Amino acid sequence: MRKIIPPQSGTAFYLKKGQKLKIIDPEGEQVSDMVLFNAEDKREKLSSGKTLDFEECIQITADNYLWSHRSRKLAYIELDTNGRNDFLLAPCCKQTFEIMYEHKGYHPSCKENLEMALEPFGIAPDDIPTAFNVFMNVQYDSDGNLSVLPPTSKAGDHLIIRAEMDLLVGLTACSAEDSNGGTFKPIAYEII
Repeated sequence: MRKIIPPQSGTAFYLKKGQKLKIIDPEGEQVSDMVLFNAEDKREKLSSGKTLDFEECIQITADNYLWSHRSRKLAYIELDTNGRNDFLLAPCCKQTFEIMYEHKGYHPSCKENLEMALEPFGIAPDDIPTAFNVFMNVQYDSDGNLSVLPPTSKAGDHLIIRAEMDLLVGLTACSAEDSNGGTFKPIAYEII
């Protein structure tokens, strides 16, 4: 059954070993931040560094694994119809909007949405790792300077992961203007 994450919000749920999670961009050009935890020991979590190390690639997509900080496989990416994701940038937070956007006052953020969604599962704010940013289009030049461009995902693009162990998943419809081409849209997902 397809579920919808409204714009600028998040959710959390369990995924059993062998189950698949399909993350869908229903309208196009919308990022989804995803974090993973071992459901049996939530201290074990997704690691950007270990994933980039062991996959020996900066562009994580189909046929790559997502690894934990304990050097264990959490999930396998079976399919990625867009092929553009980011594992360098942290979830947007209050400070992201204050420092990078010079925004004053409240602004929804992926970090806050992950915190709210994961708190009932016993995950503290400081335990949330760098997210795997599905559909996010981060580019870098020869000097290593980063730029965030609008997502290249089209309506219906999707990514499918297969759980390599029982997982707790946190998932958002990203709240950062630059990450989403200046608009905010929903993200859909299915457990299959």
